[in-house]
Order: sequence, then structure tokens, then C-alpha cells
Amino acid sequence: MARAVTPQRKALNTLIAWTIGLVIFFPIFWIFVLSFKTEGNAILPPLEVLTSPWTLESYGVVQERSDYFKHFGNSVIIAFGSTILGLIVAVPAAWAMAFVPSRSTKNILMWMLSTKMLPAVGVLYPIYLVFIQLGLLDSRLGLTIVLMLINLPIIVWMLYTYFREIPGEILEAARMDGATLREEVLYVLTPMAIPGMASTVLLNVILAWNEAFWTLNLTASKAAPLTAFIASYSSPEGLFYAKLSAASVMAIAPILIMGWFSQKQLVRGLTFGAVK
Repeated sequence: MARAVTPQRKALNTLIAWTIGLVIFFPIFWIFVLSFKTEGNAILPPLEVLTSPWTLESYGVVQERSDYFKHFGNSVIIAFGSTILGLIVAVPAAWAMAFVPSRSTKNILMWMLSTKMLPAVGVLYPIYLVFIQLGLLDSRLGLTIVLMLINLPIIVWMLYTYFREIPGEILEAARMDGATLREEVLYVLTPMAIPGMASTVLLNVILAWNEAFWTLNLTASKAAPLTAFIASYSSPEGLFYAKLSAASVMAIAPILIMGWFSQKQLVRGLTFGAVK
């Protein structure tokens, strides 16, 4: 029998939740504040920073110095392109592992997940050489392929988990009605797994949008996304805190807005199958 939650315990849980939320949110808030300050005011003590005049100077300098919309377009193409390409590969793989499992299915899944533990720098050099030979260096296609491959284990694992929650009898009934494998996946499996697939898409877009290691090492200017846009405000002369903060706000704002409006779908997908 479940124990009743006392008002004191409920208040304590609420206080803890708000404390954790504020701690996580504070860096974003502080970057937002610094982005509206001059370079001189951005390095003042915290209380003086908050009371100093607000200005759009840093945003104007950032826009004049860099082509924000070019980097933004690269981020959109790379993030959504790698996600779509990943789904094309992951859906059949997850379907096969969920509904036609073999003795080695779990081992394959664990092996795929273990590749995420490999230090990225360990494979940078061979990938860099391959990209030079194939002419993919500083190209959106090359970066799209790399981000798809590094996030593919997560996509397969998430889809596999969601597909496992779907009763196999439904697919068997579709086969008995004459559905082909393509129709079974497109018209039966996919609609039932929409919440899980939506959360998989959102998570992969966020991961690809925020990826910095590969974007900084495999791009220069032509295919540089917003992560490279932010890094351009760190120089040997030092950090330009106000301009760096303005660039950061401009880079994270689109993904924050998307996450805010899709949070219900994301939570629903991540908890898909958790409650019977």
C-alpha cells in the first residue's frame, strides 16, 4: 500500500526541485545577462554587472563580424540531415532486433553502445585522412555523416526500446491481412511508435546541434555550424566575454525554443511504456 505524502515532505520535494532547476538554469541566465553588457562591464563583480547599463552593442558587433544566418543554416541542415539519415538506418535495425531477435542481439546492442565510450580524439586522425581523400573536409555532407554515425547507437537503442513495447501480435495480424514488410513498418509500426520516434528525433537534433568536437575539427568556414560560430570568439588575445555570451545566446536560442515547445512530446516519448 502506497504511503501518503505529507505536506512537509511535499514542500521539501518542491524546494529541492526548484533548487536544482535554478542551479541548472543559472549559467544560461548569466550568459544572457552578460550578452547585454559591454566588455568592460562584463568583467565587473556580479552585483555591479547586474546594475550596469544594458546595451545591444555586443549583438551588433557579432552580427557585423560573422554571418550568423550562414552558420544557423549549416546547423539546421547538419542536425536535421543527420537525424533523418540516422532514422533511415536505425528503424530497420531496431525493427529486426525487436521483432526478429537472435542469440547475439543483446551483445550487438551492448557493442553498439560501447562505441559511445570510445574517446573521439582516438579516431579523429583516420577520419580526418579519409575526409581529405574523399573531399568531405569542411563540407556539410561529411559532417552530417559523422554526426549520424556517432549518434546512431543512441537512436537504435531508443527505437529498440520503444518497438519492444509494441505487441508483436499486432504485426502478426497485419501480416495475416496481407501486409508486406514495407507496409508493416510504415503503416502499422511507425504510427504506433510516433511518441517514441518523436522523442528520438528531438534528442538526436539536440545532440547534433550541440556537437562541438567534430564540428571544430572537420570544418573551417564553409560548413561551420553555430558551435564553430561560438568558438570564433575565443582568441589568443583572450576571451571577449560579452561578445562570446551574445554569440552563445544566438546559438542556443533556436534549440531552447524548440525544446520548450516540444517538451511535452519529449517527456511523453522518453516515458513511453514506463506506465502500464
